[in-house]
Amino acid sequence: MKDMLMIIMAAVLANNYVLVRFLGICPFLGVSKKLDSAMGMSLAVVFVMVLATAATWPIQHLILDPLGIGYMQTTLFILVIAALVQMIEVFMKKSMPALHKSLGIYLPLITTNCAVLGVCVLNIDEGYSFVNSLLNSFGSGVGFLLAMFLFAGVRSKIETNEYPKPFQGVASTLVAASILSLSFMGFSGMIDNIFGGM
Repeated sequence: MKDMLMIIMAAVLANNYVLVRFLGICPFLGVSKKLDSAMGMSLAVVFVMVLATAATWPIQHLILDPLGIGYMQTTLFILVIAALVQMIEVFMKKSMPALHKSLGIYLPLITTNCAVLGVCVLNIDEGYSFVNSLLNSFGSGVGFLLAMFLFAGVRSKIETNEYPKPFQGVASTLVAASILSLSFMGFSGMIDNIFGGM
């Protein structure tokens, strides 16, 4: 139980895919202007990360490794992720048209979100079991959601303030993202201290 909790907490805080590993920056910067679209995108990413891990882990261990074709990992994983995203897009278009419209082009871009592929590949590389891989994927998705939620709040405050001309627009967004990233990097020692003492 302690190990499971540590995997989730480390994925959310210390190994945050956006703010520490710098994966998934495109949707992080592109969809974080409005809180509702940021939350919708984040929930879709959490769902895709867990489903993609549930599909790719068995493919790796039951097909690719026994056949000795591990070099096909990236290609197959991208195909699986693309299929999952397409299914989610069709579902959202039918059942949640407003959210589907607000996400726009960013929903299909989950297919190319390197955080989703990164979670699937790193679960294999870290040697996680199936359950631990699912926990890591869930924690990584929650970490993505947390980063998007916090950054959407920061961006809403940035847009209401006035800055010197060189800092307006993208510059202020990137400075805010870097400061948020630095704050998350401080969590790595905290996770070790909390779970190391248990």
